[in-house]
Amino acid sequence: MESISAFEIIKVGIGPSSSHTMGPWKAAERFVNSLRRKGVLEKVTEIKVSLYGSLAKTGHGHGTDVAILMGLSGEDFTTIDTTTIPDRVAFIKAMEKIGLGGEHEIEFIPDRHLVFEYGITLEFHPNGMRFQALLDDGEIVTCNYFSIGGGFVVRDGDDDEEIHNHSKVTPYPCHTAKEILDTCRKLNLKVSELVFLNEQAWRKPEEIRSHALYIWNEIKECVFRGVRQKGTLPGSLKVRRRAYELSKKRMAGHKFDNVNDWLEAIKNGPSDFNTVNKWVSIFALAVNEENASFGRIITAPTNGASGVIPAVMMYAYCFTPGFDDDTAVDFLLTAGEIGTLYKKGATISAAMGGCQAEIGVSSSMAAGALAEILGGTKEQVMQAAEIAMEHHLGMTCDPIAGLVQVPCIERNSMGAMKAITAANIALDEDPSAARVSLDDVIKTMWETAKDMNNKYKETSEGGLATIPVNVIEC
Repeated sequence: MESISAFEIIKVGIGPSSSHTMGPWKAAERFVNSLRRKGVLEKVTEIKVSLYGSLAKTGHGHGTDVAILMGLSGEDFTTIDTTTIPDRVAFIKAMEKIGLGGEHEIEFIPDRHLVFEYGITLEFHPNGMRFQALLDDGEIVTCNYFSIGGGFVVRDGDDDEEIHNHSKVTPYPCHTAKEILDTCRKLNLKVSELVFLNEQAWRKPEEIRSHALYIWNEIKECVFRGVRQKGTLPGSLKVRRRAYELSKKRMAGHKFDNVNDWLEAIKNGPSDFNTVNKWVSIFALAVNEENASFGRIITAPTNGASGVIPAVMMYAYCFTPGFDDDTAVDFLLTAGEIGTLYKKGATISAAMGGCQAEIGVSSSMAAGALAEILGGTKEQVMQAAEIAMEHHLGMTCDPIAGLVQVPCIERNSMGAMKAITAANIALDEDPSAARVSLDDVIKTMWETAKDMNNKYKETSEGGLATIPVNVIEC
């Protein structure tokens, strides 16, 4: 089995959804690139995109239509100025034209060329898309893509293109928790040390470190952006942004021009349980409010769960001793590797497994990583990851109005607190007495996902999503 880099699980993304925004964006880009490689891009006279299953049912709320327009235009979500997206979309709609790949302009009327097929689900995965290009000689080029969670995209049910292009057979395969533990024992390594060795199949040692620190810096900047924005989130719910006021209250109204001064003030402030608890929630809320606003975030392993790992890392940075750049690298490597276990052994797609596949996985990743940097043994790291997921099993994905806002934003705070609790429990336990392994819980999570009613899998047709919006107080 090929391995997956930790940095394919934890990576730069754009809100509000990895499966409904990032995946469709990538699929649109890849379709245009495939036309370019075939030498027929300039021959395209018309493009039609059809969205199926969960992408149709909650696509408007997740910005899937916006993502498709940006992807067809050749924009890169890792570099685009996110504040310009609304104007770019408005321009396409007003002009009824789109520049494929930024170079070939054709007529494009979203209401006619971007179709939400609400009653149809393609085989293989609920997040299906069909791209069709009509050429000037009458030929039609058609391709189906599936957004399978975490921004990963599969074409026509084949192997995951992104994983196939970037995966390697690492020197020390880590496809199960047992394999990781056995290898760590054999080589006398910590989990993060083993992952660092394997990551060298993709990057040089210095590149691994620099990329991890780049992600860590993006996390801090994302949180800081979130606590400086006020107002309401986009969408019909008109949810009020809370991180700004909560942070302002904790800082007694003091303003900060940069993230480092803000973090120093937190580190030098009170550290009682209630204060720490409130800051963890603020960190998570800040990220997910940015995510809900089409902001740039760190996908870990998905966008709907993008606040958990940042909140736990910020907790460790602000409230535990000795957190430095080396610690940040170890945390991200450990968290990413645990995420790969779920990617290979279960799912990280809410449309396949409910919210246990997003918040549950991110909490498990964060718990194991926190145990690692707090000096836990390799066995305690795996136990922490197991405990966190154990208490997310069966969690449904039921976004109200199809928006990644209610209950999604608060669930990130809950997931972060569960991760911290799971790590603390594991660090005080003898793992040899554990009755359930991480591999056991991953298998159980996948079985639970398959048994779960489809209406609880990101369709907005069950659970909290059925509550009338006008009775919700945000």
